[in-house]
Amino acid sequence: MTSATWLATGLAKGLAAEEKSATVTDWSGRIGWLVGLALFVALVYWLMREGWKWRATLQGDLPELPQSPDEPGQAKLTTTGRYHGSTTAGQWLDRIVAHGLGTRSRAELTLTDAGLDVVRPGAADFFVPADRLRGARLDKGIAGKVLTEGGLLVVTWEHGGRLLDSGFRSDRAAEHTEWVEAINSMTATKHGTTTTEGVER
Repeated sequence: MTSATWLATGLAKGLAAEEKSATVTDWSGRIGWLVGLALFVALVYWLMREGWKWRATLQGDLPELPQSPDEPGQAKLTTTGRYHGSTTAGQWLDRIVAHGLGTRSRAELTLTDAGLDVVRPGAADFFVPADRLRGARLDKGIAGKVLTEGGLLVVTWEHGGRLLDSGFRSDRAAEHTEWVEAINSMTATKHGTTTTEGVER
């Protein structure tokens, strides 16, 4: 056997040994890392849940949500889409969570002379009487949800002595302007002029 053959054989054995050693895994270290990650995620989730409960306690003075009347009247507008949450009016990060207002969900909106009916499958329905509507506008974000400019329909209404902003996105976003105009026309004579532009943040 020539020296070249010996060299090639030795190289092949060395590579095989390296490949064999590469398959060895430190399972104890990996399992420890995964357990640590799981504990961290659980801690973050617990802190978020406690923060949510604390916020709901602070908002405990907010009365129960109004419910739709038996005869709300003929629908002016209807649409389906998503409810993205409610905040203190003009403060897009001050989320309202009491009575399920912090729960994002599908939504069916109906506007009548009596007010705005919000039906939410899997979450609490609510109704905004016409005399509590304060206006509507196009915006791009609310309660941690950011969309394109004008991608959100924000309805301002009064509940329990507070002004709230509730954000909706229709399945047909082109309808948002029509909703803004309809709601503002209902409130203009009672509460003065409103605007379709987002509030300054």
